[in-house]
Amino acid sequence: MKKIYHLGTCSTCQRILKELAPLDGVQLQEIKSEPITPAQLEEMASLSGDYESLFSKRAMLFRQRGLHEKELSESDYKNLILEQYTFLKRPVILVDGQVFVGNSKKVVQAAKEALHK
Repeated sequence: MKKIYHLGTCSTCQRILKELAPLDGVQLQEIKSEPITPAQLEEMASLSGDYESLFSKRAMLFRQRGLHEKELSESDYKNLILEQYTFLKRPVILVDGQVFVGNSKKVVQAAKEALHK
């Protein structure tokens, strides 16, 4: 299975989707209009190893809510991501049992190689 969770209004996600093209056979899920389900998040976490690796500490709400001053547990990360799409580190790319999280050049390049082999 090949799937990309992204935010349509995010210019970084848009740039990465263009970079990963062609996206033949890849299912795209825009997380604002089609929120991720607990089962989808569970799958991402099982592939990445934990919920914290899927959590974006760059989200504006992270500081606004004072979360940067708290010790967050795995269940906190899970619940926050499910509650508010902005807490998901984007994009999340699933390729045949592999997961690529975030927008670093290294991650995007690895995802590109996995998508197009």
